[in-house]
Amino acid sequence: MLFERGTGVSIRSGNYTKAACRAVEDALWHHSINVAEVFGTSKENMLIDVEIACQNPTELDLAQVRDIFPYGQVDVSAVAGGLDIVNPHYQNGQKTVIAHAAIKISLNLVKREAAV
Repeated sequence: MLFERGTGVSIRSGNYTKAACRAVEDALWHHSINVAEVFGTSKENMLIDVEIACQNPTELDLAQVRDIFPYGQVDVSAVAGGLDIVNPHYQNGQKTVIAHAAIKISLNLVKREAAV
């Protein structure tokens, strides 16, 4: 029913989870998602699929990303993507990490019979 996207950056720490969380927040915090109420169901029934793209998906703490969502049935996955930028002025190969989030929101609706 809905698709949101966002971008997050970890400027100095090179932390993929921090960049991913910021990407999710970027996608969510600019919108008010009332789709559940419109269809007469609870927000807990929302099916939320999150895909994070970053250069090293195995370094992502998916549970921490999932914890951002206050409701819904959340499934988080990670794929290769995003961007790492090595700054020659940083020590020890520190990098800026850019992650992207794609959030798909749906509802499992059951057709109700009209009251007679």
